[in-house]
Amino acid sequence: MSRTAHPPEPVAVPAPTNSKVHALPPPFDSSPPEDLELITQGAEALVYKTTFLSPTTPAALKVRPSKPWRHPTLDKRLTRQRILAESRVLVKCKKEGVPVPAVLALDWEAGWLVLEWIEGMSVKEAIRRRDTGDETGLRTLLERIGQVVGRLHGIGVVHGDLTTSNMMLRPDASATTTASSGLDGEIVLIDFGLATQATQEEDRAVDLYVLERAFGSTHPKEEGMFDVVLEAYGKSYKGAKTTLRRLEDVRMRGRKKSMVG
Repeated sequence: MSRTAHPPEPVAVPAPTNSKVHALPPPFDSSPPEDLELITQGAEALVYKTTFLSPTTPAALKVRPSKPWRHPTLDKRLTRQRILAESRVLVKCKKEGVPVPAVLALDWEAGWLVLEWIEGMSVKEAIRRRDTGDETGLRTLLERIGQVVGRLHGIGVVHGDLTTSNMMLRPDASATTTASSGLDGEIVLIDFGLATQATQEEDRAVDLYVLERAFGSTHPKEEGMFDVVLEAYGKSYKGAKTTLRRLEDVRMRGRKKSMVG
């Protein structure tokens, strides 16, 4: 008894992916795909590496796409508020000498913000790649973290998401490769999407607590050296000691919450 051979079932082949998978607002919707590299994709925003005004000027494009589950009027209002709040904080930081990316352009109606591109690697990557025998270099880096966070808090700004991923090490143009330890460079704070202008010790203490918890989970081997950050922070601006005392209260509440579940 013969059997009729059937052709194999067709196999679905996934469509090729690229970095430009999201609809971009004008004028970026007409940019060639090779001019836009998707760097991060979060719940609220997408960040692309692109160029601005000239092909040789790299920039970071932050887009807040519309949320279809929100009422259109509410969505536009929230997008406008968040774009303006982030840009105002960045402008204030730049004016006061806190190292952050410069604001190059924005459109709160279309929901985008163009920022200076910061070269270098994140502090997170720098710590992970460091020479484990270079404790002096690590200590110096941690002191600089405490100082830059103190400068931020000293001008009345709370970051809201302090992690070593949101700190970049911008290479010193005058430093030679042989002299660099991998932990050198200017610390630049990035990603101010959750930042607020606040002067309360509680807000600053919570900001420090977020950094402390993030540092411990991201860098467990170096967790015991986090006190170096706090020591440098305590000397960075008037009122820092009061914030550190409030940090103790925040820690206690955090421990109780962990015990309760």
